[in-house]
Amino acid sequence: MNTNRWMEGDVPRGALYDRRFDEFAAQGMDMHGEVALVESYRPASVLDAGCGTGRVAIELSRRGYDVVGTDVDPRMLEVARQKAPQLAWVDGDLADPALAFDRCFDVVVMAGNVLIFVAPGTEGAVVANMAAHLASGGRLVSGYSLRPGGFTVAAHDDVAGRAGLVLEDRWSTWDRQPFTPRSDYAVSVHRRGS
Repeated sequence: MNTNRWMEGDVPRGALYDRRFDEFAAQGMDMHGEVALVESYRPASVLDAGCGTGRVAIELSRRGYDVVGTDVDPRMLEVARQKAPQLAWVDGDLADPALAFDRCFDVVVMAGNVLIFVAPGTEGAVVANMAAHLASGGRLVSGYSLRPGGFTVAAHDDVAGRAGLVLEDRWSTWDRQPFTPRSDYAVSVHRRGS
């Protein structure tokens, strides 16, 4: 039995992650809802924060957007680099203020439950650090599951406000279904002032 935490049997975690989305696509699910939402803002540049194996960043690039992907998991980034070596992939912890880029972005997207997978208690640092990489008027777009006792939209709005961001929109899905108090998923768009 393989005891490497980056493997399940003989299959690397990045490949397992990709396989899961391949299965969803084979079932007819839209795998690019996050991209369509980001695209609706017509950004010149996008940071895919917590990019994993690059699904969102690669599709944004395919559609002509200037995109950079960053993730803390080197095995996930290894898969992203294999799939799209022409893109910029940055190793880094989203909560680490030393994670720096040579520019700001029109949109920072955190798809795939990034805010509930960061180390507990670092959500505010992550939001503040990502807000610091937004251009004037830029948007932080985050989607995550809502679980009892987990990160809440109220907590999100609080840490976003402390980072100088204002809630612009919130939906229960990436295709903009209305958010209600009973929603089990939130897609939040917070905007930096001009």
